[in-house]
Amino acid sequence: MTDEYQGADALEFCLRLARAHAAIVRRLDAVLGGHHGLSFGDLMLLHNLARAPGGKLRRVDLADRQGLTASGVTRTLLPMEKTGWVARLTDERDARVGFAAITPAGNDLLDNALRTARETCADLLRHAPPDQLATLTAVLGNILGPAA
Repeated sequence: MTDEYQGADALEFCLRLARAHAAIVRRLDAVLGGHHGLSFGDLMLLHNLARAPGGKLRRVDLADRQGLTASGVTRTLLPMEKTGWVARLTDERDARVGFAAITPAGNDLLDNALRTARETCADLLRHAPPDQLATLTAVLGNILGPAA
């Protein structure tokens, strides 16, 4: 197989992946927004916090995991702080370091929203054979790297 042919296949995969990502986000935004009042990005943020040690992350680390800038994560966190889903914490040793932490209300919301998200994702992928999902999950993991 030539490099040009492999490059064409790789490009086609990336183009389809980008379109699939957009379709998935649109669907999850609509379903999660209608049922729980949050976006897919909000769900990802709560999920990242819930999986972190102690339910908290430095804001810069959260921005990295979300694929946002520091100011982008701050804009995302502000309404979530007002609703009580996350809390802003400071480091006792360094006041310049800010943390975001999931609250009990945020955990409750996340638990309910994850059920909805799982059902929606299962519906989106209903025609995908399980062995293909495992392979594609591994491919995506390779793209994201070991930190994912």
